[in-house]
Amino acid sequence: MARRVRRRANLAQELLWVPNLLTMARVAVIPLVLVYIDNESPLRSFLAALLYGATALTDALDGYLARRAGRVSMLGKFLDPLADKLLVMATLVWMVPMGRVETWVVILLLAREISITALRSIASAEGLVISARQFGKDKTALQMIGILCLIIHFRYPVLWTSYYVDFHQVGLYTIYMSLVLSIFSAIEYVQLFARAVNQRGEAEAEGELDPDADDDIASRDLADEEA
Repeated sequence: MARRVRRRANLAQELLWVPNLLTMARVAVIPLVLVYIDNESPLRSFLAALLYGATALTDALDGYLARRAGRVSMLGKFLDPLADKLLVMATLVWMVPMGRVETWVVILLLAREISITALRSIASAEGLVISARQFGKDKTALQMIGILCLIIHFRYPVLWTSYYVDFHQVGLYTIYMSLVLSIFSAIEYVQLFARAVNQRGEAEAEGELDPDADDDIASRDLADEEA
């Protein structure tokens, strides 16, 4: 009986899949977000915040659509985390000369993201699957909220009260909290990576694992897991 083989889509086809188009649209919108951030205009900053929020929402949408339509692709696994990092880091770096966030904070966040992304790539290449942890998920949420508040920047009155919300201060405190969680999650990820390497070495030494038979394991999705 003939066996039916499912053909894998090529790169050109994957580029036209809706989830991947949404991901690329996120990258395309980044310059527009940056241009609208303005220290003198609350309206422009608010528009920038709306664009930033919309791009953050499409991050959840493209993943949902990819899973629902069965179109989770290697291209998407590469582009999705890349788009996230570009959006976050480009916005933070852009706001440094505007005085909205301190240089040292951005340097630490950049160093963390680059180092963990490099470590994740090594883990993926070695076929090591490291599950996402709560610190990483909380860090991502706080980072998004903090950046959104820093973009809004200005003070706005609370309806029907005499109080104001200083979005700049709220954003700074939230970014500080995300920085603390970033450090904790990085330490945790390094520990998990070291443990996975040790366990793999022990399994190979005992003859339970063929070091050359990594392909099936390496194909698992590590890029989607936020460290």
